[in-house]
Amino acid sequence: MTRRVAVTGIGVVAPGGIGAPAFWDLLSHGRTATRGITLFDPAGFRSRIAAEVDFDPAAHGLDADTVARCDRYIQFALVAAREALRDSGLDPAATDPWRTGVSLGTAVGGTTRLESDYTLVSGKGAWWDVDHHPARPDLHRAFTPATLAATVAEDVGARGPVQTVSTGCTSGLDAIGYACHSIEEGLMDVCVAGASDSPISPITVACFDAIKATSANNDDPAHASRPFDARRDGFVLGEGSAVLVLEELEHARARGATIHCVIGGYATFGNAHHMTGLTKEGIEMARAITVALAHARLDPTAVDYVNAHGSGTKQNDRHETAAVKRVLREHAYKTPMSSIKSMVGHSLGAIGAIELVACVLALQHQVVPPTANYENPDEECDLDYVPVTARERQLRTVLSVGSGFGGFQSAVVMSKLPGTPPGTSPGTARTKVRTA
Repeated sequence: MTRRVAVTGIGVVAPGGIGAPAFWDLLSHGRTATRGITLFDPAGFRSRIAAEVDFDPAAHGLDADTVARCDRYIQFALVAAREALRDSGLDPAATDPWRTGVSLGTAVGGTTRLESDYTLVSGKGAWWDVDHHPARPDLHRAFTPATLAATVAEDVGARGPVQTVSTGCTSGLDAIGYACHSIEEGLMDVCVAGASDSPISPITVACFDAIKATSANNDDPAHASRPFDARRDGFVLGEGSAVLVLEELEHARARGATIHCVIGGYATFGNAHHMTGLTKEGIEMARAITVALAHARLDPTAVDYVNAHGSGTKQNDRHETAAVKRVLREHAYKTPMSSIKSMVGHSLGAIGAIELVACVLALQHQVVPPTANYENPDEECDLDYVPVTARERQLRTVLSVGSGFGGFQSAVVMSKLPGTPPGTSPGTARTKVRTA
């Protein structure tokens, strides 16, 4: 019997909206959460803007010991995972822990805590021979990327396959994709899957300043992220986390779970081209889309919405526009395609998972989130990017794509279950969303 993968729970910690309802309210109304950086003093940097999460760990149920032990990105993941489990109705105590896994992605891991503690032990970089005494006793946890998945696995009691995936900006898509493969192959029945990153720190900003990948529109941060717009000048750094509860479909049905959608296809490829560069033709991403659709046993014309990587860099936006046209052909011009990075920034490894939660919500509400700030068409980007305002649309299948430093190109296909009326999940009524 073919094993299929259902999404039964979602959780999200994002700029401008913690929790799925607040996150969807932001997206569906086209609001932006980009602003001047407040997490550190950005004076002297080329790009001084970001999409920050207004996050109080205590208010979201994290005790003082957990906050002391865990870097910010792990705190995000714990909150998102707990929301996803509540949404799924899954009782970890009643679920076989050996058949429950965790698959989480991150691009930069514990960078924030490593940097802050290094300034302590080195006298802000003045000492070559560091003094370890000022460092926090849990500093080793920030040094080990595996801490992310291990901490969440401990929190949810998962003893099955546990992995941390780091493939740059496609980490979230890939962590969820690998989880799907594991469920399909029978290695587990349930997986807590997603991604988390908190990269807004001096070293990260300096890295992107050096290659001029981020927007320098510091005077107007709310409109700085402009994917596909002719005046785009780079992405706006973000942070956050998103987690999905994935289950083997019959396992979910047996316990009467609400099934948001199914993940039918996933694929990822490298371009063997350049660490940060992309080809203009979009061949690599096109291959990922083609294979993901084949995995889902769907024709390209079945795609009702494309959730774009849409970073807002010149090369990325033309690359994926070309890729979508290469696969969908004439259907590409009839298919809405938008980038939520225009509203929540680019949270590196986390964004792919955050975008998949946006896709689940788009399917649930039958609304395509907009590309905020899109005003000036670019002749190289000539598709329907849903400018400024969300759009009601009948959605059955959505495609989400990602492009990551290192040449990674990934695609995920999500669909409503056959027989489920558009706009509903089994046992749930459609929520009318006002578009503005």
